[in-house]
Amino acid sequence: MNAHPEMTIDQLAASAQMTVRNVRAYASRGLIPAPRLVGRTGYYGPEHLSRLQLIRDLVDRGYTLAAVEKALVQHTSSTAGHALDLLATLADPLGQDEEPEEMTVEALARLAGTEHQSVFLDRLIELGMVERIDEENVRLLRPFVVRAGAKAMALGLDRTSVVELLPLIATHTRVIAQRFVDEFRQQLWNPFVEAGLPEEQWPQMLKSIETILPVASQAVLAIFRDELNKVIQEALGEEINRIVDA
Repeated sequence: MNAHPEMTIDQLAASAQMTVRNVRAYASRGLIPAPRLVGRTGYYGPEHLSRLQLIRDLVDRGYTLAAVEKALVQHTSSTAGHALDLLATLADPLGQDEEPEEMTVEALARLAGTEHQSVFLDRLIELGMVERIDEENVRLLRPFVVRAGAKAMALGLDRTSVVELLPLIATHTRVIAQRFVDEFRQQLWNPFVEAGLPEEQWPQMLKSIETILPVASQAVLAIFRDELNKVIQEALGEEINRIVDA
């Protein structure tokens, strides 16, 4: 039994979540290999599906079709499979994909221990943490972050100060993230590309990308915990001295 059954163009288009018209257009541009012909019927295999999935993912990420065509024409069909593996790793790098969560506006207010105020909700929407579904319901786009902030507000922290901490955190962590990525590109990825993307090195490269993401996150979290502990100790010392001196 064939472990990878061949597909007609209609089946291929359905599997790739594309229209038959798009598949034909990509085929005419040489973006996928020619099918195996049996009479007047073309049959497509896994390599065709991988190519189409890669094209779809790259176009969805904002690449122009001309850029996609240039990349695919210059590289072998096996590279498409590796690129899909790379995109899959980057789509959920830490194995903790944050799924959006829907709730009512009132439930969000209760979560934060505050009465609903449009200014508060509008600011969360502006920061890309929440989107409004309708007048009574919202979708949490970053539920982990929103819930953490809500817990801080429920403790009694001012909601404005908590919300304004979010862009501050994003700014500083982006600087750290950028440095990690720059070092990885310079020391590992660029030599790999300059060597011609050798087939035998792809598994190790994918493993390196998969590993460095959680390692970097763990390092940032560990250092932040240490620094937070130091700041807390310093603040407690200052408060104790203030009480004693009072």
